[in-house]
This record gives sequence, C-alpha cells and structure tokens, in this order.
Amino acid sequence: MKKLKRSARLVEMTQYLLVRPHSLIPLTTFAERYGSAKSSISEDLAIIKEVFEEEGLGELHTLAGAAGGVKFTPKVPKAASMHILEEIRQVLEQPDRLLPGGYLYMSDILGQPNLINEVGKLFATAFADRELDVVMTVETKGIPLAYATASFLNLPVVIVRRDNRVTEGSAVSINYVSGSTKRIQTMTLGRRALKEQSKVLIIDDFMRAGGTIQGMIDLLREFKASVEGVGVLIESAEVDEHLIEDYISVAKLTAADPKTKQISVVPGNYFEERGAVQ
Repeated sequence: MKKLKRSARLVEMTQYLLVRPHSLIPLTTFAERYGSAKSSISEDLAIIKEVFEEEGLGELHTLAGAAGGVKFTPKVPKAASMHILEEIRQVLEQPDRLLPGGYLYMSDILGQPNLINEVGKLFATAFADRELDVVMTVETKGIPLAYATASFLNLPVVIVRRDNRVTEGSAVSINYVSGSTKRIQTMTLGRRALKEQSKVLIIDDFMRAGGTIQGMIDLLREFKASVEGVGVLIESAEVDEHLIEDYISVAKLTAADPKTKQISVVPGNYFEERGAVQ
C-alpha cells in the first residue's frame, strides 16, 4: 500500500492504466494500492478520463456493479492518424528507397520504435471492438509491427515461421503461392503456439497480391481458428485484384518507377473506408 499525494497518485494511476490496455481493473485494486476510499479513486479516474479524451489518448470506460471497474482503450484521433500517415509518406517517397526489381526498402522504418508504435496504435484503434485472442504475423519484417499492435490490444503474439524448427515441437506446415514472386513457398506453425478455435488478428508490413496473408488464413484453418481482422502497413496498387478482400491498410503504394525513381504513397483504406476516430 502506497500513501501518495493526489498529484503523484494521478500520475501513477495513469501509468498503471496505460500499460494495461483492454484490461478490466476493479476500483478495489486502486483503493488497496493507495490506501484510499473508492470515492476518492472514482474522482481521480474522472480526471484521468477527461484528460485521456481531451488529449486523444483513448477512452476510459467505467463498468458498474460488483464485478465492475475501469478499462482503458487506446484510440488515435483522426488528426493524429493523418500526421502519422504523412510521416510515413515523407519517408517512403525518398527516391533512394527504390531497389532493383521495383522493391521498396522498408527495414529501417520497421526498426523505428516510435513510428511503429504509432502504427500499432492505429491498428489497435481499428480493431478495438473485435473479440481477439492473439495477433499473428509471419517472420520476419512484420514482427515489430505485430508486437506494437499487440501491446495496445494487450494480446500475445504468434509468429508463423518459414521453416520448421526443432525447438517448436510438432508443427503444421502448408505450401502457399507468394504474391510477389509467384513461387510456391512454405510456412509453418507449432501446434503449441496457437490454441484451437482462437480468434486471430493478422498483421503484416506489406501486401502485394495477398498470397502470404492467404497462406496464413489457410494455415489457421488447420487450427480451426477464425480470422477476425487483417491489417497491413502498406498495400500495393499495382495488382488488379487482391486475394484478400477484407483488410485495413494504413498506406497504399501507387507508383514505384525504377527509371524515374518516382515513388507515390497515398492514404490506405483505414482513412478512405473505415475512417479514424474523430
């Protein structure tokens, strides 16, 4: 039990909520933690709720009753979402990012914790109302983005491997057609990595035709799991039709000319169709 001044208590309560998103926290937890009456805790939470909403940090929901408490849901306002998109566009449209074969260099972007955390919060906003058990991605470049998303949804991460590893134990492997190379490749997932009938959110860094994501969907059928959402950082507009119809993208690559080195990135359907939090 900690005896803190109210100002200090507000700071610590805020931090406690921020690192436990989507978790129902009973008022008793705070009352016992700080040796304060529930009425005082309720007043503190009202202040925190107001600041969260005014500053666009998210929503603080109060559930009444004996089994009630408070739950923090991270949300990104529309203005902040556009700011994140603009930052991504400025970085991606640099001419030296275009590699031979028309590929776009993205590894450094995926290695920037601050930017990837902001994108993870976008996905957490988009899928906040879905009932989910895990966040899934395929190795390797999508891993940072998956972990960022999972941290704001308070969910575990499941990583699909390109090959079977002894340390994974028994595994399920399938073949799939890569959307970029059109070659047959293999992906595998350990039996112990995912419970049957799990509700899964798939996150990936880049989608051309959607072959890799479709492969993960096919793999999940072997676990009797359901796909509750698909989020991609960047989708390519160079294909006539994606294999995946229901997905959310943050940005769309509309041009990547190897001769002129011109790269064009526009808002993804996160902004066009679903809309962000106002």
